[in-house]
Amino acid sequence: MPPQGAPGGPEGAQPTGKYSRGRLNTPQRGHGGGPGGRGGRMVTKPKDTKKTIARLVTYVTHDKLKIAFIFFLVILSSVTRVGATYITRPIVNTLTLLRDDPMLRVKQLAGYLVLLLAVHLFSTVCSYFQEITMARLAHRGAHKLRGELFDKLQQLPLSYFDAHTHGELMSRFTNDADSVQMCLEQTVINLISSLMTFISVIAMMFVTGWKLFPVTALTIFATMYVVSKRGKKSQVLFRKQHAALGEMNGNIQEMIEGLKVVKAFTHEDEANAEFAELNENYFQVSKDANYYGQSIMPFTGNIGNIGYAVTAMVGGFLVATTGYDVGALVTYLNYSRQVSQPINQMSQQVNTILSALAGAERIFAIMDMEPEIDEGKVTMVNVEERDGELHEVEQRTGSWAWKVPQEDGSAALVPVRGDVHLNNVVFSYVPGVPILKGVSFYAKPGQKLAFVGSTGAGKTTISNLINRFYEIDSGEISYDGINITDIRKDDLRRATAMVLQDTHLFTGTVMDNIRYGRLDATDEECIAAAKTANAHSFIRRLPDGYQTMVTGDGANLSQGQRQLLAIARAAVAAPPVLVLDEATSSIDTRTERLIEKGLDGLMAGRTVFVIAHRLSTVRNSNCIVVIEHGEIQEKGDHAELLDFHGRYYMLYTGQLILD
Repeated sequence: MPPQGAPGGPEGAQPTGKYSRGRLNTPQRGHGGGPGGRGGRMVTKPKDTKKTIARLVTYVTHDKLKIAFIFFLVILSSVTRVGATYITRPIVNTLTLLRDDPMLRVKQLAGYLVLLLAVHLFSTVCSYFQEITMARLAHRGAHKLRGELFDKLQQLPLSYFDAHTHGELMSRFTNDADSVQMCLEQTVINLISSLMTFISVIAMMFVTGWKLFPVTALTIFATMYVVSKRGKKSQVLFRKQHAALGEMNGNIQEMIEGLKVVKAFTHEDEANAEFAELNENYFQVSKDANYYGQSIMPFTGNIGNIGYAVTAMVGGFLVATTGYDVGALVTYLNYSRQVSQPINQMSQQVNTILSALAGAERIFAIMDMEPEIDEGKVTMVNVEERDGELHEVEQRTGSWAWKVPQEDGSAALVPVRGDVHLNNVVFSYVPGVPILKGVSFYAKPGQKLAFVGSTGAGKTTISNLINRFYEIDSGEISYDGINITDIRKDDLRRATAMVLQDTHLFTGTVMDNIRYGRLDATDEECIAAAKTANAHSFIRRLPDGYQTMVTGDGANLSQGQRQLLAIARAAVAAPPVLVLDEATSSIDTRTERLIEKGLDGLMAGRTVFVIAHRLSTVRNSNCIVVIEHGEIQEKGDHAELLDFHGRYYMLYTGQLILD
């Protein structure tokens, strides 16, 4: 049997089951042996278009007064624009009937022209104010939509991001949100205006010449039929176009991030071929979508022209045979042309509307996702000791306690020490494929616990579960005797700092990136943390020292320097628990020894979990856990495991090499 003298948990502990929850049934990538692979296409099922429109409209109807003002202006501009056409009736009749008194005819024509000019000017002013007011509402609505989408992404579990490429998600903020904004800013107001104009024109056509209206009715029916049939086909294709664009963006983002790897392995041809396939797919669906969308206008335009010609023929026959009013005929023909204009304008907006609806559906698909569940009631607070008792305080003291609600409404303060227990933990990224199989161990405050094992054995998964990035299938993880499902996630993660193998630096100064570990840290504390991580010397040699700008995820720094900044970031946070996941893998052995000296001070009194392939970095651990295929095979300190002559002994002596 493996040695049991080192820290270890009760192997036969039963899972509590109370807080065990299922997780999203989504494949994961790149975490402790989770299945790899790129995210699949995000082609969503067609949703209720009416519901999508109603939901989208709420982003511009928050200011009821402005919406009412816009509608009032739309009605005014539409009615006056249609009314201006009716003025042509007396103008034509004046030209054709008043032949005996030329001066009277000129005066009447001048009056009608002044009235016509005034009406058009008034309509233009109304249109101007309705456009700028709607533009402001649309920008505010798009701003709100992006904000809610970003907030939602912060609430989603890590598993969601494992299953979807970054470029695909970025497409929601760029292409999809932009198409929605364009629709709200331009299309909505044009659609409403066209509808009001259409209603006004129909009413005036009845007043002017109801005998000619049957011809117009047939024209309108034929136009509506074309718009309906081709519009439905366009909607489906535009949804596919957005999905194809998101997948292509995801590929571009991956290639840009991994360009050095592509060149190193001379995979340029394969990368080009993959992008060409995605680009061709986007081209085909985009071509089909725009073909159906753009073809609506020619169809409706020709139908309108045919209707206009037939109306003129019928009207001319009525004038010749029944003495029909010539002015009325000319006015009706103008209305006949105008009645097709709102329909044509609405058909022209079909592309924008359908594109916006497809984009809105993709955005709402994310916003409707179930957020990360957090039912924790226990919080971490600053405390200070007075007369042998802990008291909660507002200011930072360097001492923390768990604030545990009691049944009587009071709260107990439990010191945060970093006592971590795992009891019979079972976890799987994909149901039915367990990554951890009944893992049990414990780490006491101030102990250094190391995990050794092959890639995919489950080492990083354990650190992710301690932070509740994922929910376990069964078993229990406790922190200072408290089930971590009872602890609020934000506070649980504030109690743990992680230094990962894949570092990420943000655009900003070196000082800003160190301070990311604790935003209220002073410059002096950040510099002290940099000294602890042995980063101070190289930072001083940078062009602007701690004020040097970091861009492109630290592209202007070496991999080792980026890793040192990540360690400094964890040092300034100074949490009770520290996780080092291959934290020194990008650093040479000399620098690693210097960092270890600094980390000794950082790790004093803290629980430290170390994941490493270099066995030299785990020799001084209080306990070394050898894990393979999700099961603990050996655990003990360095000397005990060597004496046992098991897997660790074979790894350390070079008889076995980690995968």
